[in-house]
Amino acid sequence: LQRNKFESLLKVSFMTSRMKSLKYLDMSNNLLSYDGADARCQWAASLTELDLSSNQLADAVFECLPVNIRKLDLQNNQISSVPKGMADLKSLEELNLASNRLADLPGCSGFTSLQFLNTEMNSILTPSADFFQSCPRVRELQAGHNPFKCSCELQDFIRLERQSGGKLFGWPSAYTCEYPEGLRGTELKDFHLSELACNTTLLLVTALLLTLVLVAVVAFLCIYLDVPWYVRMTWQWTQTKRRAWHNHPGEQETVLQFHAFISYSERDALWVKNELIPNLEKGEGCVQLCQHERNFIPGKSIVENIINCIEKSYKSIFVLSPNFVQSEWCHYELYFAHHKLFSENSNSLILILLEHIPPYVIPARYHKLKALMAKRTYLEWPKERSKRALFWANLRAAININL
Repeated sequence: LQRNKFESLLKVSFMTSRMKSLKYLDMSNNLLSYDGADARCQWAASLTELDLSSNQLADAVFECLPVNIRKLDLQNNQISSVPKGMADLKSLEELNLASNRLADLPGCSGFTSLQFLNTEMNSILTPSADFFQSCPRVRELQAGHNPFKCSCELQDFIRLERQSGGKLFGWPSAYTCEYPEGLRGTELKDFHLSELACNTTLLLVTALLLTLVLVAVVAFLCIYLDVPWYVRMTWQWTQTKRRAWHNHPGEQETVLQFHAFISYSERDALWVKNELIPNLEKGEGCVQLCQHERNFIPGKSIVENIINCIEKSYKSIFVLSPNFVQSEWCHYELYFAHHKLFSENSNSLILILLEHIPPYVIPARYHKLKALMAKRTYLEWPKERSKRALFWANLRAAININL
């Protein structure tokens, strides 16, 4: 009875109810519909094959089907899902749902004998991976030519194909990615995502571990390189500069007042007072030295005094010894002098090695001092008196300038 104008599936079922020998009925290409009315459909008990393709049937059609049907064709209708519990077709072996509006593979709760299923050309993006578990008797599934979305959810379906042993009809050519745009046309067999990308728990654990490792490494480097100390010093230097600019906005350039600023450990103060200062400030040429005991301005912070003295001095003389590297304030002075060296691109540092410093004695935070000693020439305090005149002449020459 194909290609007619039948409209009511309910009336068709009543029409066949008295046909005791009817086994095969073709009602394709009609205008059949069923709205799920209260009246129950009554089909011929002998009917085993029914073709309802190319009609206007929706999900409710599963309420109006022959109980003993074995082969059912519902191709090219308007079915969007197979409602669970609606149909109990224990004899159904072949079901054709191609060219409908299915968003997923139907389950087999009502079709316990199903062996062949066709869901081609529907709207299935990510088919259920548990299909063959819920449909153990299915020998062949035709699910190709759907707009598959290649994502993590599809990985299980692809894995299912490998485990099913060739139950997917048309594999692999009929199974291609439609979404996302960059993967369009890629066969599902060639689509792979790592376990890390698809397992959210594993991804979170990995990200957490990497974060912890990164934090631990950064913390170790901060402690080893004494980064907090440098940050604190940079902040104090910035604050001092800001206060100086705020108090004296017109003074753009610092006027040199001293030939050299002396940085030394208090334990080396006797050498500075008995040897360095007398030999430079007395005799030929008037050398003006900046010493914290006599030139720091009362009322200002120590850091601010250090910065001001370094900036007002042509050179900075560092008296190096094992005592120097153990002094916190010497480190401050070296840091600010080193900052001036790079900010002004000047050659303002003079290193005097008063005593030999073993490398292992120098703390990690003094990596700048190590670098300076490796790159710059330093003056060694000679033990022999005969060589000291040359030492003082070289030091005077290094700081000789008309202030």
